[in-house]
Amino acid sequence: MKPELTATIFEVREFCLHDGPGIRTTVFFKGCPLRCAWCHNPEGLSPEPEMLFKSAKCHHCGNCRNGGDCPHGARVPCGRRWTVAELVQEIRVNADILRSSGGGVTFSGGEPLMQAKFLCALADELKTGTVPPLLGTDPLHSGTVPVHLALETSGYAPEGVYREVVRRMDLVFQDLKHPDPVEHKRWTGVDPAPIHANLAWLKASGKPFVARIPLIPGVNDSEEAKEGFARLLEGKSELLRVELLPYHLTAAAKYPFTGRAYDPGFDPTAPLNKETAAFERHGLPGVIM
Repeated sequence: MKPELTATIFEVREFCLHDGPGIRTTVFFKGCPLRCAWCHNPEGLSPEPEMLFKSAKCHHCGNCRNGGDCPHGARVPCGRRWTVAELVQEIRVNADILRSSGGGVTFSGGEPLMQAKFLCALADELKTGTVPPLLGTDPLHSGTVPVHLALETSGYAPEGVYREVVRRMDLVFQDLKHPDPVEHKRWTGVDPAPIHANLAWLKASGKPFVARIPLIPGVNDSEEAKEGFARLLEGKSELLRVELLPYHLTAAAKYPFTGRAYDPGFDPTAPLNKETAAFERHGLPGVIM
C-alpha cells in the first residue's frame, strides 16, 4: 500500500489579518533551506519535529526525565505530521469566517516549497473539495467553493517546483533578502540565482504578487541595496506593492528555546534606513509595514 502523503507543520494560526486579503488561516511549514542571520522563526528551520525548551518555566520536577509531559509548559513540542485530509478538516473549521470576510489560507514557514508535493495536493483539495455551506444558507448549496490561497516564499526552489506551486495560488508574497549575490550568500547561506530566475518567471506569469523585503540595519537598508531591489522588480508585472518589514529585536528571544545561539553578525540596535525613494524612482509602490 502506498504511504499516505504527509507534511510537517509547526503552527496553524487562525484569524490572521496581514497575510493576504480578509481574515485568514496561516499554515506554517517546517523546514527552510536558507539560514538568514536575522531569522524570526528559528523553530521553523529544521524540517523535523523538535522539542522547544523554555528554561524559565522549568521547575526541575524530573517528570520529563521519566518520559512524561511537562506539567509547567517548559517542554513544548514543535511540529507534527499532518495528512492532507487532517489539515483540510482543520482549515474548514473556520470556513464560514474565511469566506464571508473575503479571506482564505496562506502558506508560510519555514519554506513551504520544501514540501511542495504535499502543498500541491492540499491546494488542489482546498480549491476543488466539498466545503460546508455558509451559516444561514441552504445545505443543498454546499459543494465546490474555491478558497483564496496565498503563498509566502523565499523563492529558493527548482523552477519546476516553484511554478507548479505558484500556478495553484491566487496571490504570492515573494520574499527578497539582498540584491547582490555575494552579500545574499553571506547573509542567507545560499546563492540567489534560483530566486532571481523564479522572480523573473513570476513577473512574466501574470500572477498577482507582493514583494516582501525584511529591512535589516547595515545589511540591506542602504540606498544602493534598495536600488538593486528596485531593478530586480521593475518592468511589466502584476506587482501590487513592495512591503518593507523593519527588523525588530524580538528575534533573539526564540533562539534559546531551540538550543540555537543568536549571533546575527550585524548590530541589531543600529539606526534603520526606512527611505522608500529608490522604489518610487522606479515607479514601484513601496510601503513600510
